Amino acid sequence: MRRHLRRGLLLAGFALPAAAQERFITLASTTSTEQSGLFGHILPIFTRDTGIGVRVVALGTGQALDVGRRGDADALLVHDRAAEERFVAEGHGGPRRQVMYNDFVLIGPAADPAGIAGMRDVGEALRQIAARRAPFVSRGDRSGTHAAELRLWQEAGIDPVRGRGQWYREIGQGMGPALNTAAAQEAYLLSDRGTWLAFRNRQALKLLVEGDARLLNQYGVLAVSPQRHPGVKVKEAQAFIDWITGAAGQAAIAGYRINGEQLFFPNAAPPN
Repeated sequence: MRRHLRRGLLLAGFALPAAAQERFITLASTTSTEQSGLFGHILPIFTRDTGIGVRVVALGTGQALDVGRRGDADALLVHDRAAEERFVAEGHGGPRRQVMYNDFVLIGPAADPAGIAGMRDVGEALRQIAARRAPFVSRGDRSGTHAAELRLWQEAGIDPVRGRGQWYREIGQGMGPALNTAAAQEAYLLSDRGTWLAFRNRQALKLLVEGDARLLNQYGVLAVSPQRHPGVKVKEAQAFIDWITGAAGQAAIAGYRINGEQLFFPNAAPPN
């Protein structure tokens, strides 16, 4: 029998008809796909097309993969390719399918005390933030965004942990709360573009750095292994993967916009 999900996880159904409520999957995914509004747009279309409901557990990617390891989800949609490939190699699920991408952006106060506005080199921007000890908010939650942030610091030759508790502030929360914290503290942070575009409490925050190829944010989808967890809904999970990587799902992703701006770009590819 599948274990009960821990209290505190976000478990949401999407206004499903009675028949769909009886046939559903649990999808562990990232806070960015939920908080950006993407799921509110595409999942009702999936349910209409297939009759399968989707209950979303929205977490950082690392935690979402842990949900999969416990067998508490049927499928995962996350954005940390190295962690996803480890999950598959360990036999917890797969194969991994590429689904869509957007990009990360560096956000900061309009006053820009680190002087990074308009830079194209994200490494140089991070070095200036560190050199000037400008406040920086890190999600610190093992999410795909957190993993990308740590990778960018490493590539920039900076160990931000040395600034922990001073200018570098880890909050252990999702993208929305991180943006709220940065707004309140007039701090810099790394955000996925989708959540930034959907974020309404911007206060003095501005998008300052974008366009570096290292800021690519790729998403993947994979099913949890029925060999490890016999209770997973194999057919329904595969139906979701086939749909989101197929023509209908890719069109639904491309059709989601805020103020006319596309948030995610479909680029489904064969298993890897």
